[in-house]
Amino acid sequence: MAIVIDADVIIRGEKGKFDLPAWLDMRPDETYFVASVTIAELWHGVERATGKFRIAREAYLQNLVSRLVILPYVQSTALIHARLWAQLESAGNIIDDYDIIVAATGIEHGYPVAAFNLKHFQSVPGLTVVYPKI
Repeated sequence: MAIVIDADVIIRGEKGKFDLPAWLDMRPDETYFVASVTIAELWHGVERATGKFRIAREAYLQNLVSRLVILPYVQSTALIHARLWAQLESAGNIIDDYDIIVAATGIEHGYPVAAFNLKHFQSVPGLTVVYPKI
């Protein structure tokens, strides 16, 4: 099976609030992916950090990214993104733009999304959401 990991899972791992490496290791038959927009979110965090915190954050991100496959945002992703955005907007369920892109990426490839933010992702039609736990 394959899973798309949302930024909130990676950020909790970095902050020590979730043992992300242990979660990844306990599922050795899984392939883990991240949406390209998630990489942008995470690198934005590196760019905003300073000093030793920046060095630690960048090392954490580089180590983690080496274990993941990055899924690009392409035209087919954009079409699913636009459809989901319109559906959510019509239903009054507006969620973060990046979350819609992550959801579109998961739907496009037929993969569930691992996220702690269940409220947002569970409102996306056709998306399977995995709540990470050890």
